Amino acid sequence: MNSSKYYINLEHEYGAHNYHPLPVVLSRGEGVFVWDVEGNKYYDFLSAYSAVNQGHSHPKIIQALKQQADILTLTSRAFHNDTLGEYEKYITEYFGYEKVLPMNTGVEGGETANKLARKWGYMKKGIPNNKARIIFAKGNFWGRTLAAISSSDDPLSYEGFGPYMPGYDLVPYDDLQALEKEFKDPNVAAFMVEPIQGEAGVVVPSEGYLSGVRKLCDKYNVLFIADEVQTGIARTGKLLATDYEDARPDILVLGKALSGGVFPVSAVLADNEIMMCIKPGEHGSTYGGNPLANKVAVAALEVIKNERLAENALILGNILRDELKKISSDMITTVRGKGLLNAIVIKPKNGNDAWDVCLRLRDNGLLAKPTHGDIIRFAPPLIISEKQLHECIFIIKKTILSF
Repeated sequence: MNSSKYYINLEHEYGAHNYHPLPVVLSRGEGVFVWDVEGNKYYDFLSAYSAVNQGHSHPKIIQALKQQADILTLTSRAFHNDTLGEYEKYITEYFGYEKVLPMNTGVEGGETANKLARKWGYMKKGIPNNKARIIFAKGNFWGRTLAAISSSDDPLSYEGFGPYMPGYDLVPYDDLQALEKEFKDPNVAAFMVEPIQGEAGVVVPSEGYLSGVRKLCDKYNVLFIADEVQTGIARTGKLLATDYEDARPDILVLGKALSGGVFPVSAVLADNEIMMCIKPGEHGSTYGGNPLANKVAVAALEVIKNERLAENALILGNILRDELKKISSDMITTVRGKGLLNAIVIKPKNGNDAWDVCLRLRDNGLLAKPTHGDIIRFAPPLIISEKQLHECIFIIKKTILSF
């Protein structure tokens, strides 16, 4: 068996340097655990950025993948296949929408939602051609395509990649007043927002913000696009984070845990008035709606429902935040989150920062990763038990106090 150093060196020599991973080389995963090439066992507290809500290699999802892989994997949408319609019926009824447009990755879902909103703006709202605007919240993150970085206010995402997409503007997150000011422009087609900002450091808005967004969108005939790629599929303690308020989005973007981390699957859901603005040939994907993805997504959603993972996330998330707040250390300045999407803000101590905390967490058997330098996300698979959670809380407490 080759060492971790061997695999890290291989990546360094032959791969693009567009990531800065924690120095651990994983080779196996099961449930809430992962193992490195040396056989060390860890609690996974990132869950592949919430793609592995159902746990690593969930047997029901893997079974669906294997069964379909033996039959038919890809037809492209040049032809019908016998899995797509059943999947579309299942997911639209599951989330309460009339139509779904299947894609592969979260950022493709975001791009699809943007195209759909612009098309609706021209066809339904009467926005003059090429004048449609989409508003985003500051601190947003929905990927790294040219459109996604054009809506970003993080220089690390956008610097050096211009010129940028026109028709995109930013308002402060959790600020309904600023949003309404923008909505007074009749050329605004949509507002796209994460119900909880993930990459920004699990930033939770004030109570009433999402329902306020819904009311403003109704008032000014603007589409509410909810980017639930990370917050959706039970992560925050409800099926969708928008379910906490009267805030049903016009366009819902899903990804990540839609496949349980087994296969790239994303989806954009909307009702007929919006979705039917897209005509044949105007949008698509070679892999979107492929038989493998369809079967995997149905199995992944069944696991969420049958194993009551939203309820588990709600209960255990409350325990996790309560216990984190009890840690007596000035290193932790903030604890925040909902369900099992949580973060702590680290104040550097004796030259040690969030990166050093994550290295020591790794040494103690728990994997997490910093974001924005001083924030550590804690997002274990939703199948975690209360006993396992308390073991993890002990590891976190021991690690923080060791500084």
